[in-house]
Amino acid sequence: MSCVTVQPTVQTVTEIFLGKSLTVEVRSVNIVAKDNLLNQSELKPKIEGVFGMMLSTKGKYGLRAVLDLALHNDESVVSLSAIAERQDISISYLEQLIAKLKKAGIVNSIRGAQGGYILSKPASEISVGEILRALEGNLDPIKCSELSGEKGCSGADSCVTKFVWKRISDSINDTVNKMMLSELVEESRRIDDKKNK
Repeated sequence: MSCVTVQPTVQTVTEIFLGKSLTVEVRSVNIVAKDNLLNQSELKPKIEGVFGMMLSTKGKYGLRAVLDLALHNDESVVSLSAIAERQDISISYLEQLIAKLKKAGIVNSIRGAQGGYILSKPASEISVGEILRALEGNLDPIKCSELSGEKGCSGADSCVTKFVWKRISDSINDTVNKMMLSELVEESRRIDDKKNK
């Protein structure tokens, strides 16, 4: 027998973003799943827990760094020290994030005394999903062999909850893939204009 309970939550979060205080409402869903699969003629819980997708600081700070690059693309190149200062991120951590973004082809480095970083393509061609996957890897909300295409789950043939995980994963990926960096740039400038009035 499988049981899935969905618990929506709403949380108000205030953060300093691009040097400004930004309050947003965060809507999330906790999924409590209990899946009892027959195991040698006795019922034993195989999966039990609360699963939620949380991005690490790599995703949070890396996205801010790329947005900072996009906002300052009128400068020929942007130095790590300038990003670090504006975003309040240590340079050593920022170097790690930029290395991942460079490897993924999202940013390019320019060498020399006036060197720094630029976006590898226009902000309108870079999705938030592309950025987050470069920094975080897979965005699946739970480790499930059915989502990753791996074999090895003994209960895969009779698991009903895999359909829940698949739909959640598809929704997450669809959302971040459709959200372009240029939209974040526009929103950031709109907020900035509103605050300066």
